[in-house]
Amino acid sequence: MELCDLTLHEIKDLFARKEVLPSMVLEAVAGRIREVEKSLGAYLALDLDTAFTAARAADARFQAGKALGTLDGIPVAIKDNLCQAGKETTCASRILQGFVPPYTATAVQKLLDQGAVIIGRTNMDEFAMGSSTENSAVKPAKNPWDPRRVPGGSSGGSAVAVAAGEAIVALGSDTGGSIRQPAAFCGVTGLKPTYGLVSRYGLVAFASSFDQIGPIAKDAEDCALLLSAIAGYDPLDATS
Repeated sequence: MELCDLTLHEIKDLFARKEVLPSMVLEAVAGRIREVEKSLGAYLALDLDTAFTAARAADARFQAGKALGTLDGIPVAIKDNLCQAGKETTCASRILQGFVPPYTATAVQKLLDQGAVIIGRTNMDEFAMGSSTENSAVKPAKNPWDPRRVPGGSSGGSAVAVAAGEAIVALGSDTGGSIRQPAAFCGVTGLKPTYGLVSRYGLVAFASSFDQIGPIAKDAEDCALLLSAIAGYDPLDATS
């Protein structure tokens, strides 16, 4: 089994035993991306150069015994309806091509604050309106277990990335099943948090009274770790 196929908690155990460094995990993930991404379509945008810079910074922190948090050095993918300052955010729509937000979603900022290594932005049904990721205006995503089948949606790209080892964990958004259904289709674990547990600030809205940002991971323990990292009160959240 390669590093990219391990769970978040297994990788954290390896970090604790000083058996691997974050850059080694990212190299395994990047290798898997090079191997399968063209056929699966999990990502709309990749930024591996920035990711490797972040991973090497995490290496230095680990060697100095100064890890930032639970997700330090962990490769994470984020759904393309979560804003990140300086990164094009399209919601898989041609309408938003070229839109670069000046602010970062609180959930994404919490990942960055903990040293998470953000790999790229994942494919989705356009504006999160769909349940198969066939409705992406850019390209469809394919189920990694059988590319003839859909991965579910609208967070299909995030579920594909985790299931295929193209990310260790990922963020999605769920309005009416958009994390839970693709997680089920791809054989991973997804959770829609209780409304208000995770800030919606920086999430491009679909139905504001139902939208929630949540984790997609390989198992329940990983989901709990990722949820803990992004949960909490946020004064910027319009529904807090």
